[in-house]
Amino acid sequence: MITNKHYLSVITLLISALFGGIAMAQENSAPGTNQAGSALAKPKVIIFDVNETLLDLESMRSSIGKALGDREDLLPLWFSTMLHNSLVTTVTGDYQDFGKIGVASLLMVAQNNDIDLSAEDAKTAIVTPLLSLPPHPDVKQGLASLNKQGFNIVSLTNSSNNGVKTQFENAGLTEYFSARYSIEDIKIYKPDLRAYKWALQQLNVKPEEALMVAAHGWDVAGAKAAGLQTAFVARPGKALYPLAEEPDYIVRDITELAQIMKNQ
Repeated sequence: MITNKHYLSVITLLISALFGGIAMAQENSAPGTNQAGSALAKPKVIIFDVNETLLDLESMRSSIGKALGDREDLLPLWFSTMLHNSLVTTVTGDYQDFGKIGVASLLMVAQNNDIDLSAEDAKTAIVTPLLSLPPHPDVKQGLASLNKQGFNIVSLTNSSNNGVKTQFENAGLTEYFSARYSIEDIKIYKPDLRAYKWALQQLNVKPEEALMVAAHGWDVAGAKAAGLQTAFVARPGKALYPLAEEPDYIVRDITELAQIMKNQ
């Protein structure tokens, strides 16, 4: 049952999902620093978001752009619309697979921009490219460093179990992770607080013993509200939600995060 508390929480974070991709200056937050200015306990587990945090969505610009009549500029709008609609399914209790939401969202973007697009062509433009995303250049080096430091590394994604398994295999990331968690198992999308609490239960750790790493303002906002330590990866074009509590760390990439953890 969706309570008023859950509803208000998700709607507040939905605003972040819609505007998280708008570039905004982080004037009061120097990358690579502990934003609170206080010492944090070394996390027992580091939880990574997947798409855009580890995997580069930019490679989909061509397939999405072609499906949308060569409008490659509409890629960010498609992704934010997909996130928007995933939260709608959580609020209404009508769970839909993330891939289906992606196709439906692409059809919406096409319709809103007077572009003819069939469901089959939308699926073709999304499925294969999404499963074959390359990692950002910094990812493997950063993950290897965290592994060497002895951290337990897992992933938590809105994508399906089979989807993220295939993504990791194609990107060569499987070996760095001890486990992969998908909200498919509970049918509640991030940034609903219950998604993070469920992951903590699987890991058998307290919120303050886990560090959530994401390149999305809405994701770190949700994790922070759930009590986790958080790190925002300031990928190009990504910004924090200014009305949410600041993350504990802001870094440029995963290698910088690994260096910070090493110096803790």
